[in-house]
Amino acid sequence: METSTTSSIISTLGAGSGVDMAKLASDLAEARFLAQVSQLDSRSQQLEAKISGASTLRNLLSQLSSALGDRIRSGDLAPSASLANPAVAQATVLAGSSGRGSYSLEVTALASAQTLASNGYSAATDLVGEGQLTLRFGTIASSTFTADGSADPLVIDVTATDTLADVAEKIRSSGSGLDAYVANTASGAKLVVKGEEGAARAFVIEASGASASGGTPAAGNIDYLAWDPATDAGQLKASSADAAFLFDGLAMTSASNKVSGLPGGLVLTLTGTNQGAPTQISYADKSTQITTMMGDFVAALNDMAASLAELAAPLGGDLGNDPGARALKRALVGLSTDIIMPGAAEGEPSTLADLGLVRTREGKFQLDSERLQKTLTDSPAAAGAMFTTGLYGVYASIDNLSRAMGSRTDPGTLGGSLTRYTDQLQQLDEKRAKIADQQEALRARMVKEFAATDRSVSASQSTLSFIQNQIAMWTAKSN
Repeated sequence: METSTTSSIISTLGAGSGVDMAKLASDLAEARFLAQVSQLDSRSQQLEAKISGASTLRNLLSQLSSALGDRIRSGDLAPSASLANPAVAQATVLAGSSGRGSYSLEVTALASAQTLASNGYSAATDLVGEGQLTLRFGTIASSTFTADGSADPLVIDVTATDTLADVAEKIRSSGSGLDAYVANTASGAKLVVKGEEGAARAFVIEASGASASGGTPAAGNIDYLAWDPATDAGQLKASSADAAFLFDGLAMTSASNKVSGLPGGLVLTLTGTNQGAPTQISYADKSTQITTMMGDFVAALNDMAASLAELAAPLGGDLGNDPGARALKRALVGLSTDIIMPGAAEGEPSTLADLGLVRTREGKFQLDSERLQKTLTDSPAAAGAMFTTGLYGVYASIDNLSRAMGSRTDPGTLGGSLTRYTDQLQQLDEKRAKIADQQEALRARMVKEFAATDRSVSASQSTLSFIQNQIAMWTAKSN
């Protein structure tokens, strides 16, 4: 069929070697598969529109979840606590905590760290003597040291050329939690070693090695830096101790002045004592922030509902018959009435409707301000507890929906739709590649056939030209 078509075109063009056979073959091969390629392009455009639509809805859900989580973790909805006496402690609340209730706090003692100052040297550059310093950790009571068997000792190797400053650097960089430096005092340069807070982080310093005195040490003997509580001669500047406090009247201790593990995700940094004068810890009222957030939440849901209505419209919508879009529609229908706080006590808010979220018959969302304010007035703590990053609450409901809709393994979700459409688009690309191979094979065959035809036409034209010349010569001679 292609040969007869080619012959017709050659005849129309006047035949001969003047025809661009390569271009002609390419054009004909392209025309041969044009209808199939056009169908594939049309289907690809439809699939790309579906992928774009499903991605848009999934991203709107993900962005809403992310924005809500950020506001709860570190934004205006993050729970915050304060003390009536701020000189006693600073209070923070762990992300995801409910931030409910109030507590009393009475600090009787702050945690402290052991601090030692060595005997005096003439300068920080003085040599301290070759040997080893061994620092053992434990507790000190009544000038008696009790080692902690679970704490590894710190061993510092001291060379003959190490100075007092070198020893300080070795202790400081040992990773043991100890700090060390050289203090230039009125009685000489002294090695200051400071431990960590807590009664169990007391320490002693043992010395041994080539430069040990074996008797009464002096500067230059490694044991001049040794210390234990039984022979303390004023080197101990501060003792290690735990913090002690009453929390809601209950006696507690902490190895550090930073106290965690308290109710409601409360974390305290103790800064002073108030023995005999308890102070109150309370959480900030977030009613204003919750009201603002619910207004923003309704606006975001309406943006999503509008996009869903347009994309999933039965006529003309890119996702008009998409199972993922239908699943999202169903989820939004029940969003306001679904239980998001299954453990709520009777009378406490448990749904988004209790926070004023209303869905109209037209599929839009509205904020019932009166319902929200009643909830905030009647149950302020319970309403605040709905805004955490825990297993339940406003954030969890949106985050779970976002994760469910984004699942690519469930064919009934937006993620499943994306997987399906992406696979179909890849199949179209494979078909397009196969057609391209077929088109190229047809073009190559046509080029070969047209070249042979062109040579035949050229030969025929040469013969015709020769005959015409002979006839012209014969005609001239006869005249």
